[in-house]
Amino acid sequence: MATSLHSTDPRKWILSLITLTCILGASLFIDPPAIGTQILGKLNRVVPDGLTGWSVLTSPNWKIQPLAVNLSSCLPAIGRPGKLVNCCPPRTMLDDPVSDFEFPDPDTTPIRVRRFAHRLDDDYIAKYEKALSIMKSLPHSDPRSFTRQVEIHCQYCTGSFLQQGSNFPVRVHRNWLFFPWHRMFLYFHERILGSLIGDETFALPFWGWDSPDGMTLPELYLNGSFNDHRRDPTHYPPAVVDLNFKKLDPTRSTPEEQIRLNLALMYNHMVSGAKTAELFLGCPYKTGEYEECPGTIERAPHNPLHIWLGSPDIVGREDMGAFYVAARDPIFYAHHSNGDRLWGLWSETHKGFDDPAFLNSYTYFYDETLRLVRIRFSDVMEMDKLRYRYEEVENKWLAARPEPSVSPQLARREIRKREGNIVLDLPSSRFGPTSRVLDSTITIPIDRPREVCYRNRRNGKEREEILVVEGIDVKANDYVKFDVYINVVNSTILSPIYREFVGTFVDIPGGTSSSKKKTTLQLGISEALEDLEADQDRTIWVTLVPRTESCNQVTVDGLKINYTEI
Repeated sequence: MATSLHSTDPRKWILSLITLTCILGASLFIDPPAIGTQILGKLNRVVPDGLTGWSVLTSPNWKIQPLAVNLSSCLPAIGRPGKLVNCCPPRTMLDDPVSDFEFPDPDTTPIRVRRFAHRLDDDYIAKYEKALSIMKSLPHSDPRSFTRQVEIHCQYCTGSFLQQGSNFPVRVHRNWLFFPWHRMFLYFHERILGSLIGDETFALPFWGWDSPDGMTLPELYLNGSFNDHRRDPTHYPPAVVDLNFKKLDPTRSTPEEQIRLNLALMYNHMVSGAKTAELFLGCPYKTGEYEECPGTIERAPHNPLHIWLGSPDIVGREDMGAFYVAARDPIFYAHHSNGDRLWGLWSETHKGFDDPAFLNSYTYFYDETLRLVRIRFSDVMEMDKLRYRYEEVENKWLAARPEPSVSPQLARREIRKREGNIVLDLPSSRFGPTSRVLDSTITIPIDRPREVCYRNRRNGKEREEILVVEGIDVKANDYVKFDVYINVVNSTILSPIYREFVGTFVDIPGGTSSSKKKTTLQLGISEALEDLEADQDRTIWVTLVPRTESCNQVTVDGLKINYTEI
């Protein structure tokens, strides 16, 4: 039976005393200058919220408890490795009355149209610059101010807030909160900008980096209030964006080659590798638990573009390269608008999550009238109800289905030769108790379940085959990236433009280190196996290719095959 905060249940107080003793004991080994911050922070997190957390963790229904933000729990957090940041809102926020979100009235509210950033006219640019300049002039005490907008993203990307009834942080990256939370953030940000210039039709632009016409940094963001000097100047126009940006890349692609690569990556991450909600949106994230398992678009292009834009001369490639200050660059909002557009496109043909623990989770934002609003994730599932839409853009990646780098027949002969040379000490799909360091390319065979011949359907339902890379432990304090391929026979032509490519793992450091767990990478591979004519094979060969030097500080526990219904 759940207990309240004021309960006298002795178990709670015993648990709290034990926790306090452990924390104070641990403080003996902390350098004196660090004691104040670390101990006070831990006491604030453990004592008040530890007591309320008991009621959640002992309840038989805690797994379906909606995730909510504890507004009184905000504390400094790790912005990037080695940097503690305090982006908490003023404590006066706790005194503000809370209003539940209400949809705009469809009869009186015009539809805002978010426009392609490369096609903006002078009138729109002048309007947007005026709104942004006013926002930047507002004092920090005003929650509509640009600095407070930047801090909102900082709070939720670093884990500054705790969950209601749990000591776990609220994190909106690497899980199923990624798309809906950023949609909320953009929704309120956009309406605030419009209200500052008295324009109910004002809408943010979107940077259509998935379209060949949008694969350069929009000119808008090179001037005036939209400029940010903390960027990589070598990536200014006419440089073509690299949606799969990596650091270990001695070769230079032509613009045409880069566009082809970008479209192939988009096809993989929007179509063939994104057939289920969990593959596209990320894994569940519920009260009292936290697993890192980002979806396709969050991994790439979202993460690589943050790094591609950030300055190589600043630690963490700030601004865009470090989440805690990424929203300081105005391009952030156009970048995420395009991600939001892609979620909308995906939702037109796929089923999202219907888990009550997802839909009933909620958080808080200030709106354009300075009201503190409680908004549920179920409130942002449909753009029409929010009264905005996107300008139409041709999605050329729909026709960019990659082809095998060599003929499937030749590949099969080479793979059979390889299988004939298997020796007893060949690494298995489980790398052993010490895991494997990803300091070089790893290629291993993975056995597929015996039911492989019936993979496509079971009980009349279509199924997706998923390659799982388990126990990814990132010890590096830097950008980490590795790519995944299947049935490679020519290692000199590894690229997303070929069908052997099935996905990528990308990690940007930052956030509360205490919540750091091993990450799982899930890759949908059914269509790739069909194109490689390997969908009936009992064994496939998986290749992990490190793309950053920091991969020498990454270990992987193993790989396996799963199935899920579509």
